[in-house]
Formats: sequence, C-alpha cells, structure tokens
Amino acid sequence: MPTTCAIVNCHKRSGRDQKNFYRIPKVICHQGEDTQRKSERRRRLWLAAINRSDMKTCDQLRVCSDHFLSGKPHLYDETNPDCVPSINLGYDSVKLPEVSAVRHERLQKKKESIKATEAAMSLLELNASFAIDTGADVCGPLPETDCVDTNTEISDTEKLKFANIEILELKDENGKLREQNECLKNIVHKMKANMPEDFENDNDKVKYYTGLPSFLTLMSLFNLISPEMSENKNSSLNRFQKLIITLMRLRLNLPITDLSYRFGVSRATVSKTFLETLNMMYRSLQFLVRWPDRDELHEAMPMVFRKYFGRGITCIIDCFEIFIDRPSNMTARAQTWSNYKHHNTAKYLIGITPQGTVSFISEGWGGRVSDKHLTANSKFFDNLINGDVILADRGFEIQDLVALVGAEVKYPAFMRGKQQLSATEVESTRKIANVRIHVERVIGTVRQKFMILGATCPIDYLITKSTDDCPILDKIVFVCCALTNLCPSVVPFD
Repeated sequence: MPTTCAIVNCHKRSGRDQKNFYRIPKVICHQGEDTQRKSERRRRLWLAAINRSDMKTCDQLRVCSDHFLSGKPHLYDETNPDCVPSINLGYDSVKLPEVSAVRHERLQKKKESIKATEAAMSLLELNASFAIDTGADVCGPLPETDCVDTNTEISDTEKLKFANIEILELKDENGKLREQNECLKNIVHKMKANMPEDFENDNDKVKYYTGLPSFLTLMSLFNLISPEMSENKNSSLNRFQKLIITLMRLRLNLPITDLSYRFGVSRATVSKTFLETLNMMYRSLQFLVRWPDRDELHEAMPMVFRKYFGRGITCIIDCFEIFIDRPSNMTARAQTWSNYKHHNTAKYLIGITPQGTVSFISEGWGGRVSDKHLTANSKFFDNLINGDVILADRGFEIQDLVALVGAEVKYPAFMRGKQQLSATEVESTRKIANVRIHVERVIGTVRQKFMILGATCPIDYLITKSTDDCPILDKIVFVCCALTNLCPSVVPFD
C-alpha cells in the first residue's frame, strides 16, 4: 500500500512522487532519563507541527521531504530548524522557520568562530615551541587571522604566558616519554634474538640462547655451516635464523609452538627448519668428535692424571641414558626399560679424553642393554691401540675385550667375596675415583647446556627413516656433544 504524507493539503505519495518519507520519532526508553525526555519532547513537537484534527495511529504517519528546509530531518540537533517539519504545513507558519533558520545560522557562525580561535591558539603554541628550540624571539608578533573572535578579552601577553607554560609541561612530558621509550627499546633488544646484531657484544645472551661461550664462536659456527644451507627467496627465515632456531631448541628445549610465535612462522616451518639444520650440523661437525693421537694426549695431559697415572690414560668411558616416551610395541617397551632409571630410556656410550673433550659417542641402544654389551657392540674398540689405558666404572667388565688389542682397563676394586678392601685396592680406587669424576662432570655439562637431553624424547625421534642412516635422537646427541667441545673444558690443566 503506497504511503501518503500526513501534512494537511499535501498529496504526495510514495511510488508516484520521487520524495522521501520519514516516520514520526518514537520515545526512546532504554537509553537513560535524559534521552527519554528529549525524545518525548521531539515527538510532541512533530505532532504539534503536523496539527491534524483527524490524527490516525501516530506510528503509521509519514512526513515527506517537502516540509524540511534541507529536504530531510535533523532529529538530534535541536538548534537546527529541520529538527521538526517547518514549511508547507497547510497553515500560517511562514515566519517561524525564517526566525529559526536565522538563529541556527548564528549558532553555526559562533561555533566556527570558536574553532578558529582554538586553531589560532594552537598555531601560537607551535610558533612559540619552534622559537624556543631554535633560539628565535619568542615575543614576536602573533600570527594574523581574520577568524579570531574579536570579543576575546585575553591579551597577547597572557596568551604567550599560557603558551609558554603549556610548552614547559609538554617538554617535561616529552622527556618522560623518551626515557620510557629507551627503556622499552632495551627490553625489546634483550628479548629479540633473530639477527647477528641482536647477539653482538652480549656473550651472556649467546650463552643463554645457544650454549656457546661467545659471539665469536657463534659466528664461526654459522660461517662453517651456512654454505650448506639452502635459502629460498620466498622463505620467511634467513640462514642465521634457521641456525638460531635449532640452537634454541637444543639449548632450551623450547616447544615448536613457542618458536613459531617468536619468529612469526608456522609450526610446520619451525619443525622442518629444525630437522634440516640438525642434519647439516650432524654432517658438518663430525670433525669435532674425534679420537686424538697419542702425542696430542701426552702434550696436553692435565696434572691430576699425570700425578696418578702418568701419561698413559687415553680415555674415560661411561654410559648415560635419555628418557623416551613409552613405546606402544611390547617388545620395544621391554628393550628400552631401564631398571636403573625406572623408565624407558635410550642408552649411549660416551668417551672422554683426560682434557675433558668428548672423543667418542656411540649410537643409541635400549635402556635394558648392559654396559658391557653396548661397549662390545659399538665401534669403540676400533680406536684403541697397543698400550692405551682406559678408565671405567665397575659395570664395564671388558678387560678381556680390551686385552685383545693390547690395551688395559682400570676400574675400582670390587667388594664381591671380600669383607674389606686391601690398602692397595683402596688407594687405587681413590685415584681412579679422583679422575673418573670428570666424565660425570662432562656428561652433566652436556645435559645442562642442552636441556633437550634432559627432557623426555618423543618416539618419532627414535625412528630411522629410509633416507637417513641414523635416528634423529642420535643426531641430537652427537651435535650436542660436538657443540660442548666448542666450549671451555671443565677439567683444569693445572
């Protein structure tokens, strides 16, 4: 049904005439008492302006755009003449809209004058600030403007005084903001670890995030492996970031999700980057875990070893275990169960030189395997030559295997079948214990520097893929030992 204008003698209809039609304002009751009061007054004014004797339901009445000066109502501006219908109302109402329009125009000019005055004051403040910073005359002439209200009673001197006070307050606030900004910059710099400049001149930061002793060592490692890294143009990570992600994962055992947030990439990108960089480091750092020549050992033999054993000690061996998730396969679960740790573990044989460097690391075995079996089936004996002396714990009953290559193994005396050790056995055990403690210190150093070895390893790291020659966990252990050899030794020379 077409809409008809409610004004008397106005026959405009929707559909036929190209006019806009507006509803009578309703009373707003849910936005506070002030809003409700204004809406009630607005509605009364509309009904009074329409002034029909045959009023229908008010909610159905419409008023066309011909009855507003601007062609549409301005409901929320009571100073505007178009807040109610005001023209062509069907009765004598010509003077009222003219008076209202004049009043509205006067109010608009007053508002513009106030805005112009505020703009002039802002310009004055800017000029005064510029004069103070540059040393110019602060008391120069004020900027001329035709928009400043002539009724203002504030003199130019007072304006300048107020402006100078405001300038001093702003300069004080600016100084505080600068200090706060510098403090935040320092905090962000401490937390940022993406680029070489973030680590430069901050060895403590290098030690915390990578485990390496200095920034020089970190850059040397980067220069060593970076030629083998591939860098795609579309990659969101550069070569240095890939290395840092891998070192931070090894050092702090940070979750994949945490690293993805730190570097702004997806979890899949972080996981792929870690595995690729780990493989490169495993291939490039093979030379760091090596069996030294006998001449090298003799020249750098620490004094504590010379005191008790001369220069004959070649290596100190021990086994350490890493916790793993419990396998679902029952056979694998039995083979990895360690009665010593009371957990499923992977077991490794490690060899330490008297100087405190890792000279041998075996492949991983199930935690159930004995120390003797692991040593016999590793490649450890391939490094021994005639005359070598090995220090070991009581569990390594390998004297017959070592004798086949002309070497000798020393371990503490047993109490089995004895009530008391002899004086010679006590003295020998004491000497061995004094130097064997260093292998425990080296193992502890590896675990402390690289926390990933102290966590529980997922089963996925134990699976050997068809393209790899060893599982991921073996590569992690080897790389951690190689990086430990880049750090200062825990065994003193003196």
